[in-house]
Amino acid sequence: MTTAEHVTSMRDEHYNLTSVLYHTLQEAETVQRYIDDASAAGDTEAVEFFRDVQETDRQRAERAKRLLGSRLPT
Repeated sequence: MTTAEHVTSMRDEHYNLTSVLYHTLQEAETVQRYIDDASAAGDTEAVEFFRDVQETDRQRAERAKRLLGSRLPT
């Protein structure tokens, strides 16, 4: 049994997927601040870049949710 599994009573794959989901959603929130800052500065190139990053985060979060949902007992 690994440390994470021992501490949380969650299987590693569940813990890992949950962790990726959590951190991805946090990053998407942080990137929104970057978008707002770049927008306020009139930096459209940075806004576009950060929106691309945010979309990638959104896709990653959705994939993590699907994977986690398919592995949790019902």
